[in-house]
Amino acid sequence: MQSIRKRLSILFVACSIASILLVTIFVNITINNKFNQYMENIQDKRYDRIVSYFAEAYKKDGKWNHDTGIELMHEAYMGNYCLTLKDDDKKVVWGMNPEELTTREHLSSMFMQENGVYNTKDFEIKSDGKVVGYVEVGQYSSVLLSEEDVNFKTSINKSLVASGALTLIITVILSLYYSKQFSNPIREVANMSVNLSQGNFDTKSSTESNIEELDNLRKSINILAEKLKYQDSLRKKLVSDISHEIRTPLNVLQNNLEAMIDGVFPVTTERLNHLNEEVIRFGRLINNLNVLKEFESESIKLIYEKIRLDQFITDICKDFYMAAENKSIKLEYYIEPDVDYAITGDKDKLKQVFINLLSNSLKFTPKNGTIIINLYADNHTIVAEVKDNGVGINKQDLPFIFERLYRGDKSRNQIEGTGIGLTIVKNIIDLHNAKIDVDSTEGKGTTVKIYFDKNRNN
Repeated sequence: MQSIRKRLSILFVACSIASILLVTIFVNITINNKFNQYMENIQDKRYDRIVSYFAEAYKKDGKWNHDTGIELMHEAYMGNYCLTLKDDDKKVVWGMNPEELTTREHLSSMFMQENGVYNTKDFEIKSDGKVVGYVEVGQYSSVLLSEEDVNFKTSINKSLVASGALTLIITVILSLYYSKQFSNPIREVANMSVNLSQGNFDTKSSTESNIEELDNLRKSINILAEKLKYQDSLRKKLVSDISHEIRTPLNVLQNNLEAMIDGVFPVTTERLNHLNEEVIRFGRLINNLNVLKEFESESIKLIYEKIRLDQFITDICKDFYMAAENKSIKLEYYIEPDVDYAITGDKDKLKQVFINLLSNSLKFTPKNGTIIINLYADNHTIVAEVKDNGVGINKQDLPFIFERLYRGDKSRNQIEGTGIGLTIVKNIIDLHNAKIDVDSTEGKGTTVKIYFDKNRNN
């Protein structure tokens, strides 16, 4: 980072020197490379045309003779290359004399630069898929240049020298103008602050600066914009999600009660029980929101104690055997032997984690499915794994499963739930400084892994 005063002093000197170098080097390299590529493409097309011409000539006459393709000799001479026609045994039918090329005025300079090296390339001539002869193309330069081409390259080099001098003068003038550019970051930040005050939180300053004061200002205003945008998004999403989840049971209650009042539906015990279930579901949603609120406000307090995960998971699995049996789901667990599974944590909260995970597996695993709980150690980590072969989770939904009230594709929405369980699970896991990872394939099942640090003491 540099101060504004120091940066201004360096800018005026550096612009004058750097601009002339950049223009001269980059323009020269770019033009020469593009020009050479262009000439090579033309040369390759010329080779193809020559071979095609001889192939057609052979096809027409059925043999080689001293007049075959002789009309190309003049074109070759004007193009600064030599042609030699050979039969399929590589015996010369006719050929041009390379020494005649060196007498041409515009080629003499190339002849000296290339040290008089004469290069040749042989190309096969085919007729009906069979090699019937060869054409040898010889030249003194790697790229064939006509007199016009040589003049063009010379004029470009002269132009570069002139433009370099002109650029140096212009750069000195522009350096004074560029000093005004230092005000651009400040102006951008000022406009950004106005947008933020008007509630437009998507604005962002992307103009970076090497000046310490300006860059710190830019970073600070960007951080402020991100925080305001996040808080606004959080507020809108929370209102939307809660209203969506609350609307469903309320609509069911309202429609059924209105139908009963109007006499459309008779008041029966069955209908009242159904309405009571909606009230219970509504109450469960409110309770879960209260629990989530405690976690996010960090007002929840954990009661730490020593927990042996092997016995802990065994007891939880026993509680789910009956529920799994009622759905004809096979519930198994495997605990790796000879491992110390002792950790420190809140027993009730961790029990809530595994109950949520097993409940989800039971909900989304069809009849005759399988749920497997594995417990094992990996280096300094204890891994608890809950695996099922249920409906799985769509790849597009997988990154959002821990968000509040998020529910994925339609097949999962058809199953009752509030979309808060996994959010609570994630919060509990984070409070225990553990990690949770979910791997799922739609239609094949889901695997949830929880990683506990067995060396951690709370």
